[in-house]
Amino acid sequence: MRIGQVAQLAGVSVRALRYYEEQGLLVAERSPSGQRHYPPSAVDRVRFIQNLYAAGLGSRAVLQILPCVEHGVLTDEMHERLLAERARVQAQLEELTATRDKLDEVIRVGEAYRAGRGCHADPAGRATAS
Repeated sequence: MRIGQVAQLAGVSVRALRYYEEQGLLVAERSPSGQRHYPPSAVDRVRFIQNLYAAGLGSRAVLQILPCVEHGVLTDEMHERLLAERARVQAQLEELTATRDKLDEVIRVGEAYRAGRGCHADPAGRATAS
């Protein structure tokens, strides 16, 4: 696959793919004319890299984690690091879930209010539909 195809399928920019190559996170073969060619598996790899970045990991951490994921070989140190990163991501998920639940409540109350049912505060001070 050419760089533009991988970028489009993975939902990233061509510039991001070039950066991943510079960081050693992604490898492309070069044609005689210098064009990058990636295997189809590059799309999933790029998506996984994006998820690791979105979880707050930096390039160095991602570079260390990728071989473990691909080959299933973990040192004790890397195992501990992965456990710590997973715990951190889990905490983020819980925080985001709580935020989503609050937004759902506001939306529900807003929809009830818009439907003419009005709203009031419950004993905890939260707005509720009446």
